Amino acid sequence: MVAILKPETSEEQILHLKKWLENNGIELHITRGRSRIIASLTGDTSDMDIDLIRSFDMVENVQRIQEPFKKTSRKFHNGNLAVDIDGVKIGGGNFQIIAGPCSVENEEQICYIAQCVKKSGAGLLRGGAFKPRTSPYSFQGLKGDGLKLLLEAKEKTGLPIVSEIMNAVHIPMFEDVDLVQVGARNMQNFELLKELGKIQKPILLKRGLANTIDELLMSAEYIMTGGNENIILCERGIRTFETRTRNTLDLSAIPVLKKLTHLPVVVDPSHAVGYSHLVKPLAMAAAAVGADGLMIEVHNDPSRALCDGPQSLTPEAFDDLAKSVFALQPFACSYDEDSPNENKAYEDYFF
Repeated sequence: MVAILKPETSEEQILHLKKWLENNGIELHITRGRSRIIASLTGDTSDMDIDLIRSFDMVENVQRIQEPFKKTSRKFHNGNLAVDIDGVKIGGGNFQIIAGPCSVENEEQICYIAQCVKKSGAGLLRGGAFKPRTSPYSFQGLKGDGLKLLLEAKEKTGLPIVSEIMNAVHIPMFEDVDLVQVGARNMQNFELLKELGKIQKPILLKRGLANTIDELLMSAEYIMTGGNENIILCERGIRTFETRTRNTLDLSAIPVLKKLTHLPVVVDPSHAVGYSHLVKPLAMAAAAVGADGLMIEVHNDPSRALCDGPQSLTPEAFDDLAKSVFALQPFACSYDEDSPNENKAYEDYFF
């Protein structure tokens, strides 16, 4: 349930409303926009009398929402969120490419790739230190040593670093990681999500390979409920009956998510298709339909990569991809909450 409060509402009035709601088992969360105050009511509001809430002097309007997610819903927020990752912004009109190897292998490898992708225009460096693998016999990553090597690459290039966390006990090790990634396999690791909600560090949340869009948003809700609202969603392909690609990239998820939530959406075509020659066309398609960024795997010697070599681009191929994608930006679809005419055209086209 959402209550729109009058602009002149005082803190004392909000506190009075909050206490009354808490006595009825409902939590109140306040979002202040430029011209209005939005109060989101979370809990079991099914039996709550809307007219009773409207009777409060400070309440302008009340509306029930049908979606199970509330804090991630666009109805609670003005405009699109721009997440700041150590000075690099994603969302809110800011497009970025996150690039780097699937796994950090050694100092020479990660530093060389970092220099290459930065030169080509990447805004952030990705690299896996903890690697969730289907087989227990596959390379599992360098773990803490891998994070140290990522920090060395950051020191040499200035690129903020992105790496995947697998367990809540590892959170202290990620203190210097600029963007903490939750992988597809952990999208519904709710205990991990709750702990990540307690830290004030941007989170990149990947969609599970067999999860719906609503389930992705509910996972983001877990993090936001804990107090951390700096979340970037990532579409990385879903499992279907098709065997010609590793997964099936759900490009329709981008405009759907843009309609439902204010959170930025990036796309990982590398994991979606699993083959390097398919990454560029899908990266361009993702950018064209309104993605806020891309996540691309790059390796200096893909044939010898310890993880996911077939889907990794060489630095030269990445440079070509980046030029093509950046050239598309002026023509990409957008969803601007402050431009009703653009919104209508966007919704007419996609919905």
